[in-house]
Amino acid sequence: MKKILLLFILLTVIFAGCVEPKEKVNLSIVTETDLNKGDKSIKVAIASVISPKETYAYYGEMVDYIEEKLGVPVKIVQRRTYTEVNELIKNREIDFAFVCSGAYIDGNSEFGMKLLVAPKMYGRTTYHSYLIVPENSNYTELSDLRGKKFAFTDPMSNSGYMYPVYRLSVMNETPESFFGVDEIGRYNYIFTYSHDYAVIAVAEGLAQGAAVDSLVYDYMIVNKPDVVSKTRIIEVSPPFGIPPVVVPGDGNQYLEKRLREIFLDMDKDEEGKKILSSIMIDKFVRIDDNAYDSIRDMRSSVK
Repeated sequence: MKKILLLFILLTVIFAGCVEPKEKVNLSIVTETDLNKGDKSIKVAIASVISPKETYAYYGEMVDYIEEKLGVPVKIVQRRTYTEVNELIKNREIDFAFVCSGAYIDGNSEFGMKLLVAPKMYGRTTYHSYLIVPENSNYTELSDLRGKKFAFTDPMSNSGYMYPVYRLSVMNETPESFFGVDEIGRYNYIFTYSHDYAVIAVAEGLAQGAAVDSLVYDYMIVNKPDVVSKTRIIEVSPPFGIPPVVVPGDGNQYLEKRLREIFLDMDKDEEGKKILSSIMIDKFVRIDDNAYDSIRDMRSSVK
């Protein structure tokens, strides 16, 4: 009964907290004069790498900082899935976005989504997928999770979906064949639509395994140690290109330039450094598209 209640609470929060944009923005009319006058508002989309409440805690001060530097309001737009965020970028309903690596690859291929900058964390511009299990379980490797309940994050997520699917493909398995179905015939896996919820699902016994973003897990070690302590890592993926900040392929060039300058200079003043330090980012840097080629290669081998 406790597990059912926890699952109900978890799913309730997953579907809550999304902020809808009230109007579409024609980015082509945002000009240097507009920004200097403060006549326009800017929208930033944030993919649900972490839950809505945690997203505001994580990104809030950074967005306020960007707003101050731009001199115009910057509004946060959230969506439950990575696909929905990509649609906002494709339709030019937002000006820039924080997305996962898998979403960038899809958006770049489908409609020319462009890299703006990427965070450098722990001295690296890479991250990993962690396969995690309950701390008190006897699971030591992926094969031990056959027939068990597994938590993916999002179908477009690299660390939370593509990597474990790739690992299963190497074993000549799919999620359906490996995890099987539950007692009422449903596939024995779930999508949590955020990495912290996937960690919580394992910690509370709602799933026996999950694949999560190493950056989120490492952040939770510091900020949610009571949750993380109920889990442990059984596999670490090879390094992948870190989730970037992106802009529409045909967005406003002046705004793109200003945003890049603000991000790249953020570590050069005390306020910016303090904000970056609080979310474990060293600084923002330029990143090349080929940093994501290993993810593309992995995806092509699965398909």
